[in-house]
Parts: sequence; structure tokens; C-alpha cells
Amino acid sequence: MTATPDTDTKTTLRTGFLRSFIRWLVIGVVLLWSLAALILVAARWIDPPTTAVHIQRRLQAWIHHTPYRERYNFIPLSQISADLQHAVIAAEDANFYRHHGFDWHQIEIAAGDDLEGARTRGASTITQQLVKNLFFGTGRSILRKGVEATLVPVAEFVLGKRRILEIYLNVVEWGPGIYGAESACRYYDETAARNIGRQQAARLAAILPAPLKRRPERMNNYSAIILRRMGQMGW
Repeated sequence: MTATPDTDTKTTLRTGFLRSFIRWLVIGVVLLWSLAALILVAARWIDPPTTAVHIQRRLQAWIHHTPYRERYNFIPLSQISADLQHAVIAAEDANFYRHHGFDWHQIEIAAGDDLEGARTRGASTITQQLVKNLFFGTGRSILRKGVEATLVPVAEFVLGKRRILEIYLNVVEWGPGIYGAESACRYYDETAARNIGRQQAARLAAILPAPLKRRPERMNNYSAIILRRMGQMGW
């Protein structure tokens, strides 16, 4: 039984549509990636007015009809106490100044813990977390991780360590509607970020893994661990 002309035509149309769809999908992905890369280049000089996490929280509050007040005040790194900078690095990415965006040693440890069912901490670097905050929000997926991995080297190359740390400390979520070191210090300790000492800094850094659930005053054990790490790192 031979195929009819109508069948051949429909097959050709379907094939042509699929090819066109794939082509435009690839073009769309490339354009979005290019836009994200350009935003990272601009972020070398321009402070981000918002992030994907900020937008996500606003949308969640609107959908659930819950009150939402955003506290976000971008300040230079020089106005954030060295103790707070060191505490966050010790807590979130101890090898920050030694890697190029990915901490392969921590990734290996986390992978081993996953296999043993004993995962206790993530392996994402500050650079990875910054890219996620800026472009992807708090969702998790293999696709997001894949795209994130391609943007991390761009961030490392165009921003450098100092600017990465400055942006991260200013945009990271530190509580409900609380973003950045200055807002967190004003909210929790009623002082400017430049005035935060070691103990306060360790408590603030301790809530970063779960900022919507944790409070600094309850972080005695973890803040003590962070303080020990700071000491071990010469801080």
C-alpha cells in the first residue's frame, strides 16, 4: 500500500513545523542567555534594581493576598563590615577566593553525601548563588542548573570577586522582604552594616540557608561553627 499525496503533504508539514519550532526555540534560548550575559556585564557598573527572587516574592504575596513590604538598600562593599563579609564567606563559600565559580571539592563531597543519604549542606558557591538570585529565583531544576553553570564563568570573568561579593551581600534574601546586608542589619540589629561585629555577623550569616524560617537569635550553635571557621581562616 503506497502513501497518498495527502499523507505525504501532512508529513512534510509536520516535519517542517517541528524544525521551525526547534529553530526558534534555540534562537529564543540564545537570545535570553545573551541578555543575561549582558546584564552581568552591566552589573559591573550598575547596581541591580531588582532580582528574580525579589520579583518571585512579590508575585507570591500578590497571588496569596498577603502583606508584603520590601526592604532593599544597595550600599558599597566598603560600608559593610569586614566581619559580616568574612562571616558570610565562612558560612556559604569558604573557598570563595580560591575557585573560579565552582568549588569542585565541595561538589564531590556533596555528591558523596547524596549517595549515602547524608547530605547536610549544599555545594553552591557565592557566584552560583548570585546568578540564581539574579535570574532564576528559588526554584530547582536540572535545566536551571545547566543554564546557571554557563553563566557562572561569565560572572566570574566580567565582575571579579570583589564585585560578586558586593552584589551578593546586597541582593541576597535575609528574611521576609529583607534583602541585602544593610536592610538585614537595620531590621535585626537596628544598626548600619558597617557597625556589625563578629557575633552579630555570624548570627546573620547563619540564617542565609533558610532566611524565611530562621532568626539570628536562635542560631547559637551554627553561629559558633561559623565563628570557628572564621578563626581557622585567619579572620
